[in-house]
Amino acid sequence: MTYAAADDRYDRIPYRRTGRSGLKLPAVSLGLWHNFGDDRPIDTQRAILRRAFDLGVTHFDLANNYGPPYGSAELNFGRLFREDFAPYRDELVISTKAGYDMWPGPYGEWGSRKYLLSSLDQSLKRMGVDYVDIFYSHRFDPETPLEETMGALDQAVRSGKALYAGISSYPPDRTAEAAAILRNLGTPLLIHQPSYSMLNRWIEDGLLDTLEAEGAGCIAFSPLAQGMLTDKYLNGIPAGSRASLDRSLSPDMLTDEALGHIRRLNDLAASRGQSLAQMALAWALRDRRVTSVLIGASSVAQLEDSLASVDNLAFSDEELQAIDKDAVESGINIWSTSSDD
Repeated sequence: MTYAAADDRYDRIPYRRTGRSGLKLPAVSLGLWHNFGDDRPIDTQRAILRRAFDLGVTHFDLANNYGPPYGSAELNFGRLFREDFAPYRDELVISTKAGYDMWPGPYGEWGSRKYLLSSLDQSLKRMGVDYVDIFYSHRFDPETPLEETMGALDQAVRSGKALYAGISSYPPDRTAEAAAILRNLGTPLLIHQPSYSMLNRWIEDGLLDTLEAEGAGCIAFSPLAQGMLTDKYLNGIPAGSRASLDRSLSPDMLTDEALGHIRRLNDLAASRGQSLAQMALAWALRDRRVTSVLIGASSVAQLEDSLASVDNLAFSDEELQAIDKDAVESGINIWSTSSDD
């Protein structure tokens, strides 16, 4: 059946300005890191993307190596874009990234101009689009001059293959450096994509201040701490879960101490009339410098539950103080090496 987007798709989700730019993003965006590779039915992927757009999610976030296998998320998205979303291209923000390993040899990862621009060309071909809205340097490369990496982002924008430049998991000082280089090139830094959640608060120690000073936005990935900030693990590790498969969430992270914090946060969420996941997303959005949070979804029901977080974004001072007692670092930032100098 031919897809026609819902007429009321802009009536529910709030949109926030990305730093000092003219671009607004939905408060909740959809990431295709998991659940959009060849290991998931294409009809399920289609249903999730359609429902997301019908509910006002205009931003779909990808990377070159999302899958499995690498590249398959972009290929699957490209098919669904062609079949369902092509008429709505100007209503969509599509992003992709390069920086982690993608193909064999010395030119298939990190931050060289050779890798970034080759990867962008491949991503555009897989998705069947002429340009992406945001192209990210996926991680800081300590061995490539930052001028080269940022120069590649500038070239991507000047060539028309990307509208905006972004970075991901850069530490505060490297973020300021990157922003200065891009500003001098005439391509402002639009946005930074760091990990951020109640159990992983590293961006509060300087990065948010840096982004505010630079006029750049922030879109938080893994705001549910790879699933820890849901009710999934309150009573053990269920079969088929990310922790049971040791996919970006090690069972070792689910310590008794961490679970104690999570259970108390779950009780606080219940007192607000929210699920733990909904409260965790709302909490990550409490600071207006956070433009959007990236969620994943394995089903339409999970997507809808997460999007319901926007129904209650307000916190009292008492609630925030109570949350702070259990919103503590829990050793789950597996990307910390990319964020350290």
